[in-house]
Amino acid sequence: MTRYLIEREIAGAGDMSEQALRDASSHSNSVLADMGPDIQWVHSYVAGDRIYCVYEAPSEDLIREHARRSGFPANRISPISAVIDPSTATR
Repeated sequence: MTRYLIEREIAGAGDMSEQALRDASSHSNSVLADMGPDIQWVHSYVAGDRIYCVYEAPSEDLIREHARRSGFPANRISPISAVIDPSTATR
């Protein structure tokens, strides 16, 4: 399965309350459960007016279908080709 980075532009995302983030997560989980095991949400980062999500799916089309069903935008979808961190320099 391919890992994707999804950029979602959501005004005020960084100011969302814990309850609003919980509700959004619950809604996303519900949509994912209906879609089956081929698409998985790994985690997300909330920063400013954007939420950056990491998903695993066999295709970008499935990511777009989740966005359509959930009502969360998917402004940019990029396949992740590598993950690096400080230890990458010493490998």
